[in-house]
Amino acid sequence: MKVGDKVPSILGCDENGNEIKLSDFAGKKLVLYFYPKDSTSGCTAEACSFRDNYGALKEKGYAVVGVSVQDEKSHKKFIEKYELPFPLIADTENKLVEQFGVWGEKSMYGRKYFGTFRTTFIINEEGVVEKVFLPKEIKTKTHAEDVLKMER
Repeated sequence: MKVGDKVPSILGCDENGNEIKLSDFAGKKLVLYFYPKDSTSGCTAEACSFRDNYGALKEKGYAVVGVSVQDEKSHKKFIEKYELPFPLIADTENKLVEQFGVWGEKSMYGRKYFGTFRTTFIINEEGVVEKVFLPKEIKTKTHAEDVLKMER
């Protein structure tokens, strides 16, 4: 997915098994952020940044949804532990990460594996991608503030 692309109408299922559709956010801008793994230090910092700035984001007309390939049970624990006020999509079949092009080969300590690239898509009220934050542009502790500062 890149700027100008239309987002799929069905995004996936959240931590409670509820289907999340693009139409659920009609009239709002959507911050759809992809992250590697629940409860890791960077992912927790990023989620807490969105949590702590959730009110300001809502005031500016944004909804927030996180996506990772962990299951519903893992997402529920993550949400409860950090009191996250937004849903997390359990993309256990890697459908959304592949559709958005954020799944690929990574390397850590010389070991290669497949995983999610931390990426955020800002989707406008018409369901079109208007901005993409790439992995190198994301500072996990201040990511929500960077979204709020984004020029339109």
